[in-house]
Amino acid sequence: MRNKNKLLIEQLDQKLKTFHTAKETKIPTRGWIHTIRTALNMTLAQLGSRLNMTRQGVKRIEESEEKGSINLKTLRQLGEALDLQFVYGFVPKDETIDNLVNKHAEKLARKIVLRTNQNMQLENQGIKEEKVIESIKELTAEIKREMRKSIWD
Repeated sequence: MRNKNKLLIEQLDQKLKTFHTAKETKIPTRGWIHTIRTALNMTLAQLGSRLNMTRQGVKRIEESEEKGSINLKTLRQLGEALDLQFVYGFVPKDETIDNLVNKHAEKLARKIVLRTNQNMQLENQGIKEEKVIESIKELTAEIKREMRKSIWD
């Protein structure tokens, strides 16, 4: 099971790699639809004709994109009407899904080890700092290997 999860994460990271440069792209203030339409020197009525809707309908769509309330189906339709391909995806903030999993596994491991060590210190059985760090690393690797669902709690 763990090898399957590891393989799935590696494959997903490979697929998402192409999106990394996209995270640097800033969305135009008035949205992509308006920006592309005006760059092509296309009127609202002309785009509306391609979408079988009125210019007011296109204006509402542009406004909904600007507000962030547009849906994927509409974006796909607009892509087709503009002879463009609509693409979307997610970009891991920590570069890879593997790093994301590792971050959460380490957070859980740290919580478990420090809580256990605190209880042991109350009984004068605490461990040294180096051992705490080593224990966190070991437990992180174990949690990651097992892909415990608890890392997302």
